This record gives sequence, structure tokens and C-alpha cells, in this order.
Amino acid sequence: QVHLRTSGGGSVQAGGSLRLSCAPSAYIGRAYCVAWFRQTLGKEREGVAAIYTTPERTYYVDSLKDRFTISQDNAKNTFYLQMNNLQPDDTAMYYCAADRYLGDRCGSFLVSDFTLWDQGTQVTVSS
Repeated sequence: QVHLRTSGGGSVQAGGSLRLSCAPSAYIGRAYCVAWFRQTLGKEREGVAAIYTTPERTYYVDSLKDRFTISQDNAKNTFYLQMNNLQPDDTAMYYCAADRYLGDRCGSFLVSDFTLWDQGTQVTVSS
């Protein structure tokens, strides 16, 4: 069974940056969707950014696209979420998710569409 291994969470002051990494433990497929979601206590999980591997397409939630960048390193089979100018409102548990069969729905950020999830990594931004 494929697992998603993530790293890079932590604590940062407002205005700082963090980069999250997500790597599948095994081959998923030639073309699949990887997305980042985030969730705070008492709120629904919300999409942040997504990438379709081949052909590469990226998707962002409008409110975050100026500060967050999703990318992939094919050689390392690793996906990244670069987060800049972090603000206290960005504090959340961040989740990496993947699914092989989404196609054009990759950027729809529907939680129910994704079959692979990591355990989450905490990002805390202090003012």
C-alpha cells in the first residue's frame, strides 16, 4: 500500500516562509494528482493547491496563489508546497493527498476525491 510521507511543518513568525514536502512511498502511476489541504479545529478541511503530474498543471485557491507555490521534483518523486509571507491565519494542520484518477478534477479540491492521505503536519504562525 502506498503511503505519503510529509515533512517541513513547524513554527514560524508572521512574514516567514516554510516549505512542505510530500513523497509517495511507492509508484502511484504516470499521471496523478497531488494536493495540499489544511484544516483548523472546528473547520472543514480546505484545499490549498494541487498539481497534476503529467502533463503538469497547477491549481490554487485564489486567496493563496500569490503566496503559495506547489511544485514537483520528478527525479526525487517529491512534491513541495512553498509558503511565503505566512500569517497567523495560515496556522493549521496541513495534509498532502493524492489520487490517480482525478484528471481535470484535480483542482476541484474535493476531499472525498482523494484516496491517499498523509497524517498531516502542523504549521504554526505567530504574530
